[in-house]
Amino acid sequence: MTAITLDTISREYGSGIFGVRDVSLAIEEGEFMVLLGPSGCGKSTTLRMIAGLEEITAGRISIGARDVTELPPRERNVAVVFQSYALYPHMSVRENMRFGMKMRGTPLAEQDARIKAASEILGLVPYLDRKPGALSGGQRQRVALGRAMVREPDVFLMDEPLSNLDAKLRGEMRQELVKLHRRLGKTMVFVTHDHVEAMTMGDRICIMRDGHIEQVGAPLDVYANPANTFVAQFLASPAMNLVPARLAATGNMLSIDAGPVSGVLPVAQSALYARAVAEPVMLGLRAEDVLTEPTPDTLPVTGRVVMREALGAENLIGIEVGGVTLSARTGRHFLPAFGDEVTLHADMAAMHLFNAASGAAYPRKA
Repeated sequence: MTAITLDTISREYGSGIFGVRDVSLAIEEGEFMVLLGPSGCGKSTTLRMIAGLEEITAGRISIGARDVTELPPRERNVAVVFQSYALYPHMSVRENMRFGMKMRGTPLAEQDARIKAASEILGLVPYLDRKPGALSGGQRQRVALGRAMVREPDVFLMDEPLSNLDAKLRGEMRQELVKLHRRLGKTMVFVTHDHVEAMTMGDRICIMRDGHIEQVGAPLDVYANPANTFVAQFLASPAMNLVPARLAATGNMLSIDAGPVSGVLPVAQSALYARAVAEPVMLGLRAEDVLTEPTPDTLPVTGRVVMREALGAENLIGIEVGGVTLSARTGRHFLPAFGDEVTLHADMAAMHLFNAASGAAYPRKA
């Protein structure tokens, strides 16, 4: 197993335009690290810099104990799986997997042994003599993975490898990749813009924006404690509700005025956010924290339904109050009609608070 260290790496294209700027990240041995962010945030550029496919204009990269900053891709012992499968259409699955080893002069018996082992792990044995055109998208992606595996790399780098698959296949391949990671124990870096892939696959996720890192952490930790409004909204669907707000002291308690969400905060939140009194802030509430039934920590919100999505196991609805729309994730039996007036209940024990100017989160723990 091999760790990866990025030490203030940058990729400048000239005239002060950066794809990645001053990125530092330590990826642990055997870790499944997900680089997550919108298009153009620098995640694929970062991956390509690790692979040696993109020039590093500042900083250093280490893979294991080796500084690989100046090494060509072939000397880094990494395998890259791209969004496009990049299989040779005139070759069989077996020959596609064999090609790289053949070019490197790997003995034939060892080639066969590696192909056999990889194809058994990936369920490709029945397809070894087929050509890519006779395979499904998921099978082609497994061939691309197998071709990477037979190289026996120190590190696997994957650049949005599931984005060409349909929803069902994506779900299946997510599970297959997690199983593969556990079986091989190799360090893997996975690039995606899909928050579901990040949440379900990564040991840790690294969220990027505009060439910078916004937050790194275990998926559920980042979801529960987003560092800022960008992370809070990007790592969820629907995005976190954000409403301009102000806090005021009411005796030993705090009250909040956030337009449709107003009232006295629970004891714990009153103590936690006392320093934000009179500052312009943003109230954050995830859709699952806007409830259909009241609790001791909720504040009522009444509005008209302007959005509804019936998803089977659950429903998503949006209510509009004074020009503000709040999203709620409700049970499958709660689905009001468009235009209905409904009262929902904001769970203030689950609230997030952000500085309105910087977007930075106020800590949720004392």
